[in-house]
Amino acid sequence: METQIMPFEESYQAVVVDQAPSSERAFLLANTLPTSLREIQQQHIIPVYSKDNEPLISHGDFIESTMETVLRLFPNESVLEPSIRVSHPIKGRIPSARNKPAKDLEEWERTLYYERAAFVIEIPTILDTVGGNQLSLTIGGVKAYNLDSLHQKKGVDEHFKVFIGFQNQVCTNLCVWSDGYVADLRVKSVAQLITAIEELVRRYQISQHLSLMKQLTDYYLTEQQFAQLIGRCRLYQYLPQVQKKEIAPMLLGDQQVGMIARDYYRDQSFCREDHGSISLWKVYNLFTGAVKSSYIDTFLDRNANSLDLTSGILRSLQGLQTSQGWFLQ
Repeated sequence: METQIMPFEESYQAVVVDQAPSSERAFLLANTLPTSLREIQQQHIIPVYSKDNEPLISHGDFIESTMETVLRLFPNESVLEPSIRVSHPIKGRIPSARNKPAKDLEEWERTLYYERAAFVIEIPTILDTVGGNQLSLTIGGVKAYNLDSLHQKKGVDEHFKVFIGFQNQVCTNLCVWSDGYVADLRVKSVAQLITAIEELVRRYQISQHLSLMKQLTDYYLTEQQFAQLIGRCRLYQYLPQVQKKEIAPMLLGDQQVGMIARDYYRDQSFCREDHGSISLWKVYNLFTGAVKSSYIDTFLDRNANSLDLTSGILRSLQGLQTSQGWFLQ
């Protein structure tokens, strides 16, 4: 199917956002809690710069700006409510409760915000099928206040991660492509943030992304090759720096690699075939499934890296020289 992203229109009538969340199951698991945009807007305080008490761009601002941009750029599509995960709570209390024991605090005396938040917004009417799995277009991002300089004044760069890609509806794994991902977006205002999100959506090559993923379904690893891949992934972490620089990066840790090995046998959707071989599409989804156990501030980098790694292995199987070929040697 040829999928087209709608061009930006100055005049539009946005569809009513569907009340269903963008993911019934979590797109991210490790050390995170689900929340809603309403809860963020009404219950979470906003951190400020210490030198002038001016607010940072909040998680709510980020999610609202992305949602408004999606509605504007896709005026004829259905758009689901954001699915949001947060971590690293920063707790406090109002001044009048400063001397109270924690157990005696009333709810209205407590303050809270989360240092890190990740969200996805699903567009279920833009979809395709890869390897028998339905994928829907998804846009989202990460905001982590620990990357910002809170001791400064308003006007310094604030850091974001934004992406446009797909979500596998079988498992809620994200499919993030490096060409649809900005790992370190730096802006000074909400207006700059909106402009950057628009630019990312406009330059995203949806057909190329889908074509690359579909190619993964045509190539297989034998059980021996898969075992070689797992072993090399474990060795990669301990390579001398000189040798590591000659090989394409592999960002997953030992915990994630162990999950991939386990799910090669156990995952109901992406395990090996009866004879032990496994398609690169399934390998890719084992990687993106394991990435869901990463912390908020690393999971998008690891997700994009998973496609870089598997597509590099694909080119190696096609007889091309790639630095990812080391993982199968």
